[in-house]
Amino acid sequence: MNLKRTFGTILSVLGIIGLIYTGIAIINHSAQLTTMVVIGIISLIFFSTGISLVRNTKDEAA
Repeated sequence: MNLKRTFGTILSVLGIIGLIYTGIAIINHSAQLTTMVVIGIISLIFFSTGISLVRNTKDEAA
């Protein structure tokens, strides 16, 4: 089991959840805009980092 690939998957899922939450909160006007922008930026960083970890990690047979 590749630890980097697993961590990349977890980061990607957290990023997707954060982006969906941010989008829903901005549409519903349920929170302050600056808070949602910060959460959205952090989620975007998580998502892009997770995708790059999954993409750049090579599969090595044990």
